[in-house]
Parts: sequence; C-alpha cells; structure tokens
Amino acid sequence: MKKVSRRNFIGHASLGLGSVWMLSQLPISAEAKTFLSANNYNIGFQTFTIRDRLAKDFSGTLKTMSGMGYKTVEMCSPSGYAAWGFGPLAPLSGSEIKKIINDAGLVCPSCHFGWGEMQTKLDDRIEFAKQLGLSYMICSTFGLPKTATLKDYQNAAAIYNKIAEKISAAGMQAGFHNHDMEFASLEGALIYDSLMQAFDPKLVKMQFQTEVINLGYKAATYFNKYPGRFISAHMSDWTKEKKEVPIGQGVIDWKEFFAAAPVGGVKTLFVEMDMNTYQDSVKYIAGL
Repeated sequence: MKKVSRRNFIGHASLGLGSVWMLSQLPISAEAKTFLSANNYNIGFQTFTIRDRLAKDFSGTLKTMSGMGYKTVEMCSPSGYAAWGFGPLAPLSGSEIKKIINDAGLVCPSCHFGWGEMQTKLDDRIEFAKQLGLSYMICSTFGLPKTATLKDYQNAAAIYNKIAEKISAAGMQAGFHNHDMEFASLEGALIYDSLMQAFDPKLVKMQFQTEVINLGYKAATYFNKYPGRFISAHMSDWTKEKKEVPIGQGVIDWKEFFAAAPVGGVKTLFVEMDMNTYQDSVKYIAGL
C-alpha cells in the first residue's frame, strides 16, 4: 500500500512538469564548495516519510540513519502529528526525545509544528522546543481550504508574524515550509510571492521544499530572488515523469541548487524521501 505523502496529508496533488533541467557540467562554484564543506557534516533527514519505522523503533531507526552518514534530524511535533503516525512518541518529553536522538549520534536543530498547536498552545510548544534543543520552529502549513482567498493567506501570515515574535523572544527562529498549494496563483498573484511580502523577513524565514520542481519551480530561482530569506531546505529528486529517485538521479540541477543556497541563506538541509533513497542520496551529496 502506498504511503501517505505530505501532498496527500494536505490534500493537494502535484501538477505536470513544465520542463526538465539537466545536471550542469560546469565546475561547482567556490561559494557552493564553501557551503558544502561547512554543511556536509550536518546533512540531515526529515522524519515524516519514515514515521512508521520511527513509531515502531525510534532509537533503532535513528541509529540506522546515523549509520548511513546523516548527522541531523528534523522532527515533527509528536502531539501535533499524533494522527499522522507520531502518536507513540507523544508521551515523551522534549528532553527524553533529545536524549534518544543524541544517543543515536544525531542532533535535532529543527522541528515541524502544526498550525493549530502553534495558535492554541504556543507556550507549551516553545517549552517542548527548548527541551529538544531546537534552533528552528517550523510551521508546516497553514492548511487553508481550496476556497481560501489571497486575503486569507495574508491574514494567516500576519498571525504567524505575531507567533514568530514569541518564538524569537524565546531564542529561536520561526520558519515556514512550502507545499504545492503555495505555488498556485490566486487573483493574479503567486501565493508564495504574496506570503514572502506578508511575512516579516526577520521573524519568519523560509524552508524550501524542492518537490515543487514537479510544478516547474526551482529552489535556486527563489534563493536568488529572495536573498537571505531562507534557513533550510527539504531535498528530494524526481524524474520528468514525477517519479521519486535518489538525490542526483532526477531532473534537479543540484550544482545550481548548492551555488544558490548560500545566497538564500540556507543553513540546514534535510533529505525527505522514501527510505530506499536515503543511502544513495547522502552519498551523492557528500560526493559533491
């Protein structure tokens, strides 16, 4: 049975790929080399796609990922994502989760939180984040309905700016993770661009999901368009038929990605794909 994806999680399907970008044959830039040199050690993975494994054997799965060469992990809030497979971890405190992660040889700088829990129990979630040792609290999606207007997105962004103030006061950075719906147009404007205008650039940084290559959008374009506005990225690779493949085996130009990443301000990378792609992906990234 096919696993529930983030796209199904929020009820949106990807559109067709407009064009294919072949991997560049040009030498990787000095800036990209510097970025990779500083961050290869900290290449991470997101837990959503392997949540079933984590629920059954949290410690063992983390050790498996560490053994592949991953150094960081991005969690999903167990209480906020309880209905999506993280329920078995919900009884654990942030400190307990942190110890299990550290014992596996990993660190956890970032975690996804549901929009609802951020609005209704922010103080509790900030305390959880502090115990976990987070640098970044990421809103995974506003989850607005398909009937939402551009004003609805802008209103949500204004609310998140206020939430981000409290996160900042607690010593952490708030972030926002895109899905495919932000790369739709409403009232003649791309939702993503409207959100970039609505978010306070100091309080809310962005986490770019490269899966939107399936809609024809490249991370590098937005790193260059909005310099300094990003903190992290979710990495996945795809064929022109929108089949998921290990990093480096699809249509994304990763040399271009890594050249633009420091311009965007990206500091942390999280591979997010099916388990069978993780080993080849981390090898490819390290090889760059």
